[in-house]
Amino acid sequence: MTWSAPLLLAVGLLVTAALAYAAAVSARRRKAALAAAGLAVPGGRRAYLGVGLTIAGVAVLAIATAGPAAMVPVPRAAGTVILAIDVSNSMSADDVAPTRLAGAQRAARAFVAAQPDSVDIGVVAFERGALTTARPDADHSVALKAIDRLKVTGGTSLGAAITASLTAITGKQAALGRDGAPPPDLGYWPSATIVIFSDGQNQGNDVEQVAALAQQAGVHIHTVGVGTTAGAAVKVDGYNLQTSLDEDTLTLIAQTTGGEYHPATDTARLDGVAGTIDLRLTVSDEPLPLAGGLIGLALVLLTAGAALTVLRSGRVI
Repeated sequence: MTWSAPLLLAVGLLVTAALAYAAAVSARRRKAALAAAGLAVPGGRRAYLGVGLTIAGVAVLAIATAGPAAMVPVPRAAGTVILAIDVSNSMSADDVAPTRLAGAQRAARAFVAAQPDSVDIGVVAFERGALTTARPDADHSVALKAIDRLKVTGGTSLGAAITASLTAITGKQAALGRDGAPPPDLGYWPSATIVIFSDGQNQGNDVEQVAALAQQAGVHIHTVGVGTTAGAAVKVDGYNLQTSLDEDTLTLIAQTTGGEYHPATDTARLDGVAGTIDLRLTVSDEPLPLAGGLIGLALVLLTAGAALTVLRSGRVI
């Protein structure tokens, strides 16, 4: 239980105590005066029920004035999400109209728009290397601007995408240990998620080890496969290269970290990606204001007290 104005609570309870004392003194004097006149005291304890209800109403109103709030556990989507978007040359393929990259951008923007302010979103652009183009922030407009600026270039390293995303989440340099050295201790981040938008065309053989590093840090990775298994040709340095969706690699990454693979082979599936990626819920204590209910109860008590007083004596006081 928390109070926004504890001083008002103390003052209100003192006023209530003073009213209760005054009522008790008044009742004793009245009883003594009637006894001295040889008259019986009417009604017994029921005669003071109206006064009691009125004082109780004042007490409840005093509590309500102090702004009480109960702390209740509320599940909500929260934490950090890194959108890692493939900007390699293969993302210029047009087997997903108008291009794979444009489709990934559209799906990423829809995902950002679907998230509440309680989720911090960052953006990593990756090809052979990876660059954090927007650090995790509750201001989602920063992520949207970073998504809009993406252009295709270079090859593809899914390992670099994951390590750069882990670095953005943890604030520590994430990389596989060299020469048998153990990987860095990144801590445990159960409320963090990485969403990779890529065709899965990977250069390098470190994907499984880097995914295991994310799993050890408690970070789930969801992968979105942008493209088709039939593929399409792209022109790179004057050469026409055939490129197709590698679902196996993207599925391996997702399964290793406890995430899911989401195929997005056409416009309809891309548009629905935002609704299929579930972020983990966290439970946090949030204040539930009680003043409204207490004010209602106080009005009931005050009304009942006044009504009984009028019915008993024909007077409001």
